[in-house]
Amino acid sequence: MASMAVVNLHVSTTTKTHCTLSSPSSSTRKLTILPSHSLLFHLPAIRPLHLHHRSLKPLKATLSAVDTPAVTDGHDEGSKPLLEIRGLTAVIAESKQQILKGVNLVINQGEVHAVMGKNGSGKSTLSKVITGHPDYEVTGGSIVFKGENLLHMEPEERSLAGIFMSFQSPIEIPGVNIVDFLLMGYNERRKKLNEPEVGPLEFLQILSSKLDLVNMKSEFLGRNVNEGFSGGERKRNEILQLAVLGADLAILDEIDSGLDVDALRDVGKAVNGLLTPNKSILMITHYQQIFKIIEPTFIHIMDDGRIVKTGDIGLAKVLDKEGYKSFSVP
Repeated sequence: MASMAVVNLHVSTTTKTHCTLSSPSSSTRKLTILPSHSLLFHLPAIRPLHLHHRSLKPLKATLSAVDTPAVTDGHDEGSKPLLEIRGLTAVIAESKQQILKGVNLVINQGEVHAVMGKNGSGKSTLSKVITGHPDYEVTGGSIVFKGENLLHMEPEERSLAGIFMSFQSPIEIPGVNIVDFLLMGYNERRKKLNEPEVGPLEFLQILSSKLDLVNMKSEFLGRNVNEGFSGGERKRNEILQLAVLGADLAILDEIDSGLDVDALRDVGKAVNGLLTPNKSILMITHYQQIFKIIEPTFIHIMDDGRIVKTGDIGLAKVLDKEGYKSFSVP
């Protein structure tokens, strides 16, 4: 009988999270990490396998240009909303300093939204509030995801409901194999969708089909999560997680930061390959270079905790010419 590895992974969005790994033949180890959800799993030990995978052609998504809307949330009356944010206000939980001051945003299925703004404008805070980070307290407004009140959900419930967030600087998790880590999340997501769990061998076949999408070699699967990875490899690994979990809304927080030209192209193509008529993306970025690869349906400019301007790709050209001064709140 194969030995059983027990992984007790309790991950919240607090700054310190504990992961305990043990097996009948090894001593218990305790890690402090910062991923994005809280889970408990019992997994069979996975032996190294040699994978042979076929090339997977990325799915091409066509995004038509749109005119600058009259409203500032990007809502298209003819589309089905995936995420609706209305009058959202939030403060830092400890100091009560207000960061978000009435954010309105609607993301429909199949859309790509980019949020830009100066440092301190509230971009990253918005993404963390959507995912339920405990460092922030919502003081007003609403967030509805797929028709359900997101503010009533714990962070792990939001993840299982179909929200994925990539980190600016993904951390390494020593001792946790990539395959084990992804299999945990994949099966939890399947249980949420009332689908049967898959075993390690079946999952390896599923996983191998995703590797070409992010231009990763099968040798990466024998490594621990982000351990010894370059910046580009860590970002690819984030997109691999997104591809495996099949989230409905991907929040990409500065996915383009720290990437060279080749890595940026690979990551951008992979993101495009995951976009479908039912899945959407919220990108937070400082740079317009990524728009040459991932074309946004809408661009939003944030300033002083609010979205002050929304437009199509043409808004990026205005920003490049005039800077943020022309969008600043008086």
